[in-house]
Amino acid sequence: MTSPKPETPADEFLGPLHVTRAAAVVLDACGIVIGWSPAAERLLGYTPQEILRRPATALVARKAGTQPAPWMNTVGDPGSIRSAALNLRHRDGHTLRMATTMCTVAHGPDGPALVLLAADLEELRSWESHQAMLRGLVTQSPVWLTIYDTELRIVWANAAVDRELGGPLTPYAGRTVDELFPQGQGRMLSEHHPPTLAETMRKVLADGIPVIDLHYLGQVPAAPEYERVWSCSYYRLLDARGEPLGVCEEAVDITERHRAEQRLALLVRAGSCIGTSLDVVRTTAELVEVAVPQFADAVTVDLLPEVLEGTEPPDEIAPGQRLVRVCGSRDPQDTAVAPGDAAAEAGQPIEYAFASPQARSMASGRSITENTPGMPAPRSGTGVHARLFVPLQARGAVMGLVTFLRSRTAMPFDTDEQELGDELVARSAVCVDNARRYAREYAAAVTLQRSLLPRRLPPQSALEAAYRYLPADRHVGVGGDWFDVIPLSGTRVALVVGDVVGHGLPAAATMGRLRTTVRALAQLDLDPDELLTRLADVAGQNDWRLQDDDTPEDVEDKGIIGATCLYAVYDPISRRCNWCCAGHPPPAVVDPDSGRVGFAELPSGPPLGLGGPTYESAEVELTPGSVLALFTNGLVDSRTGGVDVGLGRLVQVLAQHRLPLEKLCDQAMAVLPIGPVNDDAALLLVRTRVLDAHQVACWNLPADPSVVSHARAVAAAQLNEWGLPELGFTTELVVSELVTNAIRYAAGPIRLRLIRDRALLCEVSDSRHTSPHLRHAANDEEGGRGLFLVAQTTQRWGTRYTSAGKTIWTEQDLTCTEPPQRDAA
Repeated sequence: MTSPKPETPADEFLGPLHVTRAAAVVLDACGIVIGWSPAAERLLGYTPQEILRRPATALVARKAGTQPAPWMNTVGDPGSIRSAALNLRHRDGHTLRMATTMCTVAHGPDGPALVLLAADLEELRSWESHQAMLRGLVTQSPVWLTIYDTELRIVWANAAVDRELGGPLTPYAGRTVDELFPQGQGRMLSEHHPPTLAETMRKVLADGIPVIDLHYLGQVPAAPEYERVWSCSYYRLLDARGEPLGVCEEAVDITERHRAEQRLALLVRAGSCIGTSLDVVRTTAELVEVAVPQFADAVTVDLLPEVLEGTEPPDEIAPGQRLVRVCGSRDPQDTAVAPGDAAAEAGQPIEYAFASPQARSMASGRSITENTPGMPAPRSGTGVHARLFVPLQARGAVMGLVTFLRSRTAMPFDTDEQELGDELVARSAVCVDNARRYAREYAAAVTLQRSLLPRRLPPQSALEAAYRYLPADRHVGVGGDWFDVIPLSGTRVALVVGDVVGHGLPAAATMGRLRTTVRALAQLDLDPDELLTRLADVAGQNDWRLQDDDTPEDVEDKGIIGATCLYAVYDPISRRCNWCCAGHPPPAVVDPDSGRVGFAELPSGPPLGLGGPTYESAEVELTPGSVLALFTNGLVDSRTGGVDVGLGRLVQVLAQHRLPLEKLCDQAMAVLPIGPVNDDAALLLVRTRVLDAHQVACWNLPADPSVVSHARAVAAAQLNEWGLPELGFTTELVVSELVTNAIRYAAGPIRLRLIRDRALLCEVSDSRHTSPHLRHAANDEEGGRGLFLVAQTTQRWGTRYTSAGKTIWTEQDLTCTEPPQRDAA
């Protein structure tokens, strides 16, 4: 048997019943085989000598007793074609299921003849399926099929391309891919590919390696205002000889899928980019940064004034509600943005008309779209074509309005994008509301801080002061450290610095109670050791101390386990400083002459409220111009070298003591380690002064009633010398009453002292510790009116106690006179 002839590459393009591939048999008018092709020999195994002049019915396999098909013995009219599936007998006896086609040809001398073509039925059906598939790809497939020649010119496209192009391919035939997608009209979205479609096709032509699922963004010529995304695949086409014919492009429109992926990616990005800070304006700016330009070409955010102030927004939006534009972006290529869109500057008040879509959106709490039909091509500068208004609301309250605008693309805001806008604004609204509530809490914390710490130091002549405070809780801005400068009687001044363990609002509240207590006790002119003893008693009664029955939650809520304090009293007349310490670091003292920096040696006392030994004070005489540094642990604690390193930094700064105190404070804070800190830091710097000798006059008087007139006379003479004769009457009255009381109720020597400072101070001291009491004398009483007259004629009066007795002092205002010259030291 002759072996089948192998198929050539050209045979792949021919059908099984093609005359060059099928078994061809020629029958005469009587059905006798008169022609036998080589293909018939290969297919059925008969040689021409074996089959010629035999009837064709001998080739048909049929069951016994059946007759052959009638058309096998008859010939129809010339040109008639008949097809049938027949079982033909192979020479070796097995049966072949064949597809046959018979065509009647013109009559010869013996009548009409018949040409029969036969091929394997299964092969034919497979080939016909392939043909049906190809016809479907050409006419019915939604996939773009475009064939480019070797010059990358369009030579053929299927019906899907015709539909997308808006008509037949004829106007685009012969164009290159760059002409179909002009430069700037599209871009590659997939990475690791050539930058243009033309370069991608040339690469496929050169190496024959297909490119699969390349994402491309562009516009079709028939609808250039709409951007599309296609998934493109390219493979090389070869002819029958294996030579390149061109490139076939398969493209699927994945615009909706791509937009869905973009929406999901936008939400993911919004989750990480919006709400990075607790600032309302910054949060709205982050929303704009996320939305532009991926979701909209421009965005505006308008908020209610209450939101910016940190207060609660109203329950309902009233007609004519005014808003404030806090953030807005504008497309720089748009030259005709409508008023009320992105044209308003940030900070400008906005008021929408009652019937406007903006007002309706806020009143209803639902988003509203406004898409203009018949949108022109992008980048035409003709204004906004699509708007999406979304109310900014959280916890059921509307806080403002977010407006998304599109001008560079005609794509409207569809239902999916409206839902995306709602989701973006809803996430932002939570962050804005958190920022608003934080602003309210921060305002309360700042108010607390301002009320607890001195906003400015009181004017006084005893010293010059400067301070710095750095809380560990940077967000709240308050902590447990405090300092104070308290004017006392006799031109003295009290210096206080304290540290409550912990930070934040609980520590600040405790610090406020302790600071208030110190100021109240300081007005009693107590010695430092006695004042800290009383302060420790008060601290021991406060509810911030841990109790034996406290639960872990109580411990966490309190977060405070103690407090320390340093209290000092400086007298600018005697130049002596008396201080006492309750578990606090000692102050640094800088000698103005030598520049030596040392730390005061103070008796150590226990922290406040913890009990233990009694407090002892120490007294030291300071050189005029000495610099004192009172500080808390947070200033000198070092995360690397401990307290010694921090103290060394402070000593280096104080070595420059001749600098202004403000600059010294700045340098002390500048050398602190960078980064988060665990403790608050407070620094109080003072430079001591002394009162000039001409500002103080002092007399020692015997306890004799006759000395009262002498006391009045010397006081009046001193006032004339100071140029204060207008205060003579009041001062004589005060001196007369105080000296008389001292002679009458006290014992021992009496001292009268006048001090001219920012006020005129009159002091009378004696050796008794009994305190006079102000009372209202009855009409029939002869005494009891002297101290009442003193209180009525002076601005302030009081009593202070010393180890040697007591001093009663009064103060008269000198605002109408020039302040005296102070010692320049």
